[in-house]
Amino acid sequence: MTTELANVVKANALVESSYRLGVMEQRIILSCLAQLRKDDVITDETFYTVSARDIGQLTETDSKSLYSELAAATQRLRRKDVIMHLAPNTGEKLRTRLETSWVQSCIYVESEGVVKLRFARDMVPYLSELQRQFTSYPLAEVIRMTSAHAIRLFELLMQYSSIGKRDISVDDFRTWFQLEDSYPLTSDLRRKIVEPAVAQINEYSSLVCKMEPVKSGRKVTHFRFSFATRKGASLKGGSKGKGKGKGQVDEVPELPLSRKLTEADIQRYALPGETWEAAKRRLQSKMDRQGSLL
Repeated sequence: MTTELANVVKANALVESSYRLGVMEQRIILSCLAQLRKDDVITDETFYTVSARDIGQLTETDSKSLYSELAAATQRLRRKDVIMHLAPNTGEKLRTRLETSWVQSCIYVESEGVVKLRFARDMVPYLSELQRQFTSYPLAEVIRMTSAHAIRLFELLMQYSSIGKRDISVDDFRTWFQLEDSYPLTSDLRRKIVEPAVAQINEYSSLVCKMEPVKSGRKVTHFRFSFATRKGASLKGGSKGKGKGKGQVDEVPELPLSRKLTEADIQRYALPGETWEAAKRRLQSKMDRQGSLL
């Protein structure tokens, strides 16, 4: 499967739906979607195949544990649902929300180390024959992320890629990520979910992103994301049906050092929107891998 350079295409209604998938479950779904074109005609009888070898190549991971992880994710995926609030292609609000499974069937073939799946019938209109109100981006932008929340946030930002800014209400964020009953304090939601997701987008994708909370009085009501394509990067994709305009920022410089990481280094080389601890982990990890950051 040669999907690394292929685009993932989703109806905007699916991007703004409510669901929770784990990282491996996301990788399975996205690897299948990367095999489609937005104008393809598919049915719920169409099978798609993803192998552990495919995942390993795309994530640059050489681990035997991928096979067991893929098998476990296959079992979980059968039980995962998604709640649609909007109609495909038009983006109009549904009178009654649609709750559907992701897949009609999902099989792990242990002897081959592959997953074979068919999308659920109600899911097909959100994946097939998309003429408007859709978002696309290269699979390679998200496949190495280790946070499912980061993948979702990246998609939500790509809806507004031509604008470079998006405000997401705290309520919508909780609904879309199915976190209504988690992290009742917005400060905890920001610290444990939003900021780590922004850090991963900065680390793994071609976007440079920062987030700032927006208050109404003393209450945080929205998260404001400002983002642009990293200078020198080529990010082919975007959204049809969202605003206009675009931006680009300079690349974050490499750390020219082969010594102990200092507070000054972390402050200087932290990415926009990255927490102190996230920046420290990222920079220290890079030093450990390379022996230096030259």
